[in-house]
Parts: sequence; structure tokens; C-alpha cells
Amino acid sequence: MAMNRIQFQPGLSLPAFQAQFGTEEQCADALEASRWPQGFHCPECGNADYYLLKGGKHKTFQCKCCRLQTSLIAGTLFQNTHLALSIWFLAIYLVSQAKTGLSALDLKRQLGVSYPTAWLIQQKLMQAMVERDAQYTLSGDVQVDDAYLGGELADGKAGRGSENKVPFVAAISLSAEGRPLYIKMAPVPGFTRKAIVDWANDDLSPGCVVTSDGLGCFAGVTDAGCQHRVVIAGARKPKDLPEFNWINTVLGNLKTSLGGAYHAFDFAKYGIRYLGAFVYRFNRRFHLETLPLRLLVAAATIRPRPASWLRQAEESC
Repeated sequence: MAMNRIQFQPGLSLPAFQAQFGTEEQCADALEASRWPQGFHCPECGNADYYLLKGGKHKTFQCKCCRLQTSLIAGTLFQNTHLALSIWFLAIYLVSQAKTGLSALDLKRQLGVSYPTAWLIQQKLMQAMVERDAQYTLSGDVQVDDAYLGGELADGKAGRGSENKVPFVAAISLSAEGRPLYIKMAPVPGFTRKAIVDWANDDLSPGCVVTSDGLGCFAGVTDAGCQHRVVIAGARKPKDLPEFNWINTVLGNLKTSLGGAYHAFDFAKYGIRYLGAFVYRFNRRFHLETLPLRLLVAAATIRPRPASWLRQAEESC
């Protein structure tokens, strides 16, 4: 049997990672290059000339034009952190290289930090993943399906009415040869036409061809400028239809990933981040070796996400 080139790609080994980012100075240089790939530019006036101020834990740049002082970590995901950058970089490595995800408890043990600190690091990095992938939409041929996070509670409602089930839409774009390209997964208020229209406006490119089963709400993609193709299951279950092979495979992988890595989490409040982390790694599955640097760029270029913001589901999710 031929080797799967995704499964057997070398990735970035731990010794190689440590050789590149094993010291604070190496981490600081990498963060600076990720934040300002063309060199420092003042966030206030855009001027490129600066003084480098000495003292303090991190580099501080002072603009020669407007005199604004900017710390290396200010305005990034690392703002106000008391941890060494080398700890953050190791977290980025561990989270990005974990095929099925990494729990906060495992992260705590490997980083040597407290559980609340590990949880916060994990949530921040997953938020960076979510915001990075929000910049892209699916195009071409797209398979969609309805799915749920969570299961039925004891003595609770059964089926779709369960209080512990959070609905989300899963979609995958295919190449001309019918191979998987990119995926999107997003929680929705419910499987209504309005919810699907809002989702399609965010995650689909106008003109794409969306294939779904007979669930009526998916007709809403036409309101977002997409074409809609319905495959009727008939006597078969939708999961048995060959037209939905790839989306069912991805949903199976998601179930394995969440079940294997996490004991439990608040599906309604934080589900978007756990889905986003799975999506982020899948969409970059051919670039395992460069994945830590890609996540570093995402962390360096989004706004600060403090703990209070991360815990407010209605604002942050």
C-alpha cells in the first residue's frame, strides 16, 4: 500500500524547533519578523524610522516622527503576558503539530504552567486560528451538511431538541477531480433559512455550487448568490450517499479528534474555537512543517484577546 503523503510528511521535529526558537532572542526576532515583515512601521503614523529603547523585558520601538512607543508584544495576542516568549512559542508548536488537538491539561503538563494559564493560552491560539480562517471563503463545488456538537443529556430531550446539542454547518470544497480542498465549520442558531443565508454570506463565495441533502434550510444559499443542488436520499441515509463521502469523512475525523483530545468543554460558549482549530489544521494539512510559523503570524497580527473577552461567548464567539 502506498504511503499517504499527508500522514507521512516530516513536519517540524522538536529538535529542529528548539534549534530555531530555543532562546528568548530567537523568539523575539521571529515575532518581530512576523509582525513587521517589511521592517517596523509605527502603528500610529506608519513611519518606518525609530529609536530602539533599552530596558524592559521586550524591545520597545519609539517612532522618530510621532514619538509613539510600541513594545514588541503590544497590540498582539501576547500583549500583557508575563510568560517568556519561549513558552508561548512552545505552545504554538504543540498546538499546531497535534493532529487531533491538544487539551489544556496536556498543554499544562508540557509547558509547566498552571491549568488556568494553559487554558488561556489554548483559547487565545484557537481564537487566532478562527480569525485567520475567517478571511477566506469556499468556492467551486461545495458539499454541506448539518451536524451537532454534544449529545443527549440524561432525562433530557432526545434528537435535535436536546439542550446539550449545538447545531453547526460543515462544508467542504472539492477540486475538479473531486478531491477535498478546504473546509468550513460554523455554529448556527438553528437550521433555518435565515441562519443558512447568514452563514453562506460569511463562508461561501458567490457563484459556488452547493450540494446538500433534502434539508429545506439549505435552499437559503441561493439568497447568498450560490447555486443549489439537492441530492435526495430516498430510502438511504444521507451518510450512505457517495455524493457526501468527503463531508462525512471530515465529520468522522472531527468526532475522533474531539473525543480523543478533550474530556468536555462548553459547546455553546467555546465550540466555535474548537471547530476553528480543527478547520485551521485541516486547511493547512499539506504544510505541517511551516504550520507553527503560520500560527505565529496569525497571533502576531490579530488584536489582543484578554481572558475577560474570551469568556464572553456572545462577543468573542
